[in-house]
Amino acid sequence: MRPAPPKMLIWASLFFATALLAQEPRLTNATVQRRPAAGGLEKSFQAALVSQTQPLWIGYSVPIVDGNHRICCNSGNEDRLPAVLRHGHCLLEGHNDNMNFQTNDESDNSPRQEHLVVLFRAANGQVGKIRVFTEDCELDAGGLTVCWLDGVQSGESVTLLSRYVTSTASGDKTSRQIADSALTAVALHADPAADLALDSFTAPSLPREVRKNAAFWLGNVCGQKGCDILKRLLQSDQDKDVREQCVFALTLSKSPDALAAIIKTAHQDPSAHVRGQALFWLGQRAGEKAVKAITDAIENDPQTDVKKKAVFALSQLPKQEGVPRLIEVARKNRNREVRKDAMFWLGQSNDDRALAFFEEVLVK
Repeated sequence: MRPAPPKMLIWASLFFATALLAQEPRLTNATVQRRPAAGGLEKSFQAALVSQTQPLWIGYSVPIVDGNHRICCNSGNEDRLPAVLRHGHCLLEGHNDNMNFQTNDESDNSPRQEHLVVLFRAANGQVGKIRVFTEDCELDAGGLTVCWLDGVQSGESVTLLSRYVTSTASGDKTSRQIADSALTAVALHADPAADLALDSFTAPSLPREVRKNAAFWLGNVCGQKGCDILKRLLQSDQDKDVREQCVFALTLSKSPDALAAIIKTAHQDPSAHVRGQALFWLGQRAGEKAVKAITDAIENDPQTDVKKKAVFALSQLPKQEGVPRLIEVARKNRNREVRKDAMFWLGQSNDDRALAFFEEVLVK
């Protein structure tokens, strides 16, 4: 009897087999029809859309934006498998539309995904749903036909998806979901056209939720270019809800300029609410610059509500930084409401220095 191959050899063989199919989806329970997109995506897509007599999925893959991303559905027991076998499973049909978007750090040993799978569900000549996955995700098509388009150019994909963002964003709930999914798909394309499209989705003429979604992805995946766009929006956009989302998006950015932009917003934004949110996010960041911005707001912001949010931000700092500053505010600040808030958060800290301060106050 031939001895069983070592486990490592089996896993390596599976890895190389997976690599050979890197641009193809892991489809099960599907009838796959492959078509070249040599005449351009628009022509091939429309041909597939109008030729169908039964519901089907139309799909293709394009290079995914830089980063160790993984998009699939929640799946149990994957931690027990070797990294090469962790891929998850999604049902395309039914009401289970959950998506787990995960960006792993560089130390993660899972195979890096290089392609984004984009799928459109079509029925009666219309698109009713758009979904995106990474190539490692196993997709159950529920017995439907999947028309797979080979050789799609990512720039053409951005153009096609952008049309669904702008044309469906103001419709009913289903239409808005299509717009949201299309925008997510655009953001994940490794193509300069994707950055330009996301910038265009922040236009004041578009619905607020589209603009907020675009801001989120600009911070999440667009690096310095995204940071520059977000900084511009913080200076020019008249919608405080959009500016608030820009601040949050900057907390996701890897740009070295992001922290300075949040600090500037905490000082200068015309909305007390946005300044307060900037202070909240600064409270999640340790560091001399963040702490200085928070303490400056406590002393100098004209709105008491903003000062109180800055006090809360101090409570979110590591205790070695936050507790001494809270004690100082509780001891010296001229605003009674601010002192009261500082005392409250000191009481929540369970820190010996806070207890000593309370004893000092009470024995006077």
